[in-house]
Amino acid sequence: MSKHQQRPLRVAPVFAVVGLLLGTTAASAQTTNDGSDSDQKQGGLLLDIKDYYTAPLHWDLKDWAYFGGTVGLFFGARHYDEQVRTHFIKEGATPSGGSTKDTKDWIPTVATVGGTWILANFVDSTAGHREVGNMVEAGGFSIVTSYALKFAAGRERPNETSDPNQWRKSGGSSFPSIHTAAAFAVGTVLAESGNDEHRILRRFLGYGAVAGYTAFERLKHNAHWLSDDVAAAAIGAASAHFVLERDPARQSERERSSAFTISPLPGGAMVSYNLTFK
Repeated sequence: MSKHQQRPLRVAPVFAVVGLLLGTTAASAQTTNDGSDSDQKQGGLLLDIKDYYTAPLHWDLKDWAYFGGTVGLFFGARHYDEQVRTHFIKEGATPSGGSTKDTKDWIPTVATVGGTWILANFVDSTAGHREVGNMVEAGGFSIVTSYALKFAAGRERPNETSDPNQWRKSGGSSFPSIHTAAAFAVGTVLAESGNDEHRILRRFLGYGAVAGYTAFERLKHNAHWLSDDVAAAAIGAASAHFVLERDPARQSERERSSAFTISPLPGGAMVSYNLTFK
């Protein structure tokens, strides 16, 4: 094997790990508590951006375990990159060149954000408007992160080469899938927002009709390798959970629903336990 052929194999793990590290900054990451809640609210988007990209500095063992599992999934998916490409080519995907239908594959994500916005305005729902804002912010984080990783990784798409180990190539834009990252970000917000009354339906639409369908279409259109989709899914879902964890309304709801409460009293404190039957 020539040196030119060996190089992508050596650098691929490096960029894969860096990509997942940046993308999963939100995976179960704890929000920093350096300031008060009012200070965090005033910080707004700029504070979210800072905390998003510095979250690994605050990770605990559980967070690193999630990260390690995500890296494992990525490398496991890499083992099947060629097989998945071959399968979809047999199903009619164009082996090289041709359209990857980039515009069409944005439809589920855009329709979800737009539909949620229309419904929120129709019923004049504050929670709906907040959900749209979370979708946009999570999608923005995932898209910006994915774009940065594309330039760093330079991985060639499956419609450009049959070798999944072609990294650091000029113009390579396969790793990770921006469509899939954004779809998982928006889909996760849809799935995990609101109350539990329609949770099953929300998760079916968010994880299945939006995120899963988009990831499948990118493979079907020979636009990405399987491992590109896996990395993108981690980026999108983690970005969504980061945004949702910082939603003041969700924080207040968790505080209200907490079973244990501690109330300060003169000379001590009172501990109470609340049990709700449904």
